[in-house]
Amino acid sequence: MVRNLGGRLKDFGDLVKFSHTIFLFPFALSALLLATQVSPLTVGKVFWVVVALVAARSAAMIMNRIADRGFDALNPRTANRPLVTGRVSPALAWAWLVLACGVLVLAAWMLNPLCLKLSPVALIWVLGYSFTKRFTWLCHVWLGLATALAPLGAWIAVTGAWDWRAAVLAGAAALWVAGFDVIYACQDIDFDQQHCLHSLPARLGLEKALWVSRGMHALTILGFFALAPLFHLGGIYLAGAAVVTVALVVEQILVAIKRANIPMAFFTVNGFVSIAFLVFLALDLWLGGGA
Repeated sequence: MVRNLGGRLKDFGDLVKFSHTIFLFPFALSALLLATQVSPLTVGKVFWVVVALVAARSAAMIMNRIADRGFDALNPRTANRPLVTGRVSPALAWAWLVLACGVLVLAAWMLNPLCLKLSPVALIWVLGYSFTKRFTWLCHVWLGLATALAPLGAWIAVTGAWDWRAAVLAGAAALWVAGFDVIYACQDIDFDQQHCLHSLPARLGLEKALWVSRGMHALTILGFFALAPLFHLGGIYLAGAAVVTVALVVEQILVAIKRANIPMAFFTVNGFVSIAFLVFLALDLWLGGGA
């Protein structure tokens, strides 16, 4: 029984790709830290924010795997995913999806009334992403905005209110995700074109799509630096923003030099970007860099 439970947990982890949370959590935690300038942070808030993030991301990934099951079976790059190989049945995937959605609503209810009111909107948006490649090449922007709900939601969870400064962080994160998703989609240009799926690389070609990605990341960098005066951040944070800038430039160079570097650019560099951003921001707030 223990082996079966362990197997189920492994299947669930493979289905939702827990390793990819490295892209989401640091920016949500950054929003939590910045929100302490407005409202005190409690252990309970942190707990329910983490629960909400895990639930929302799990729901989004499960929906994506369910929606793309047929296409994943045809694509050699994705043919080993659990729903394709049968390690996870469609019925079990749907059950996990319903559970994840329910947990998100519960977490939102435990946080504050505004979070609860916005939870259906968040669910519709993150679940809807899975179908965007059927009708729009702006699917990357949709994904970026879905990911941006994490820092925005974390801010609202702590403060109970909207603040346009949090939207600057969310917007920068959205452009960052959209930019590297364009890079990731370059692996499937031929497949997307053959199966009438929409993406910027399939529509514009490799070179033009990469220039769009570079533009998105340039705006991301501007957004990160804009946060310094908005939140009275100091030299440590600005040094971190400079480090992140270098990392994003390296990512673009890696892909420009050799398309085969896409997995390294996607996982390694972007994982570093998110963690470095959080670490430098936390150090700046802790050591009073903005004083």
